[in-house]
Amino acid sequence: MTLLQRADGHVVSFATGSTPANALPTHVIRELSSVVLAEPNAAALNYGPTEGERDLRAAVLELLAGKGESVDEEELLITAGGMQGLDLVCKLFVDPDDLVVVESPTYTNALSTIASYEGTVLEVPVDAEGLRVDRLSQLVSQAGRTPKLIHVIPNHQNPTGLTLSLDRRIALLSLAEEWDALILEDDPYAWLGFDGDQLPSLYGLDIAGRVVAVNTFSKILAPGLRVGWVLAPPPVISRMRAAKQGMDTCTNVLGQRLIAEFLRSGLMEAQLDHLRRDYREKKDTMVAALTVSFGDLAGATWTDPAGGVFLWLQLPPEVDSNRLAIVALEHGVAIIAGTAFSSREEFAHGVRLCFNSPHKTDIPEGIRRLRAAFDQLYGPG
Repeated sequence: MTLLQRADGHVVSFATGSTPANALPTHVIRELSSVVLAEPNAAALNYGPTEGERDLRAAVLELLAGKGESVDEEELLITAGGMQGLDLVCKLFVDPDDLVVVESPTYTNALSTIASYEGTVLEVPVDAEGLRVDRLSQLVSQAGRTPKLIHVIPNHQNPTGLTLSLDRRIALLSLAEEWDALILEDDPYAWLGFDGDQLPSLYGLDIAGRVVAVNTFSKILAPGLRVGWVLAPPPVISRMRAAKQGMDTCTNVLGQRLIAEFLRSGLMEAQLDHLRRDYREKKDTMVAALTVSFGDLAGATWTDPAGGVFLWLQLPPEVDSNRLAIVALEHGVAIIAGTAFSSREEFAHGVRLCFNSPHKTDIPEGIRRLRAAFDQLYGPG
């Protein structure tokens, strides 16, 4: 964001997964604000319960029930976005030098959170079906100890856009049981499958209390509201609630009440339909643009996700995407270099491209500029 603010002229940004302005229900939020702020005693501007506002909790449980996931109230905690959920899990369960399994590549802020609690990261590769669960046992054996925590983004993963298959979900749960490990299901993109379909969540499949699920309204409503939720067995929620009270007392009450009204008004399905339609069109536009601009480049491949907001571009092995990112910005396009998604700074030839935030008509031009930056550094393919 700092580099974008310094850039001159129009920059096409594929760098961040920010919700585009046309996908933010601004007018609805404005109307709901009047309703919420008219409540007696200005309750929306005061403190609230640490576990979350009653109306929002009820609305979230109803939202989950709508996709076939039955959850008890004691399994739910409202958080300040998904990141607080990640932090709470690591705060409670990761001690210095504990082994933590992550996908490779994976979400930058997950790596940062694990590092802040001094966990030791074990990176496990992904393929078209998500985390290579078949490699996991081998890598754990080589590490000489079992993991304390397994972090996985099962749906439309950040940064690759890949989804963990049902067979691998079941196999992963079995390994967690064998190792007495906890699975952190980091799942902000489950609602953004372009066809509206969702595989059963790890939390829904779990019968042994091995999963803590973290989710957020940031990707499906508005990130600035900073509201998310965690699902976990009641004893874990109890510990999280106590830890959260010492962190921030309660999640933004105004944001919670706005979202509760939004859900209660039956507006979420239309919001999700809009996002899925818009993001599918943008993803298709980006894939077509990559075919035009990079289709002739030997060694260039990219994922074609069925949902979410990101795809993963892999360039020839000699490419340094950190250098490419600098030159690309000079050409008027912003990207994130692949090394950001590895604790070992691997994937130097990888690039994460976000397709949801730019305007659809800007995407082909942005990809064309990226190819021009590549040609400046490495010559025509």
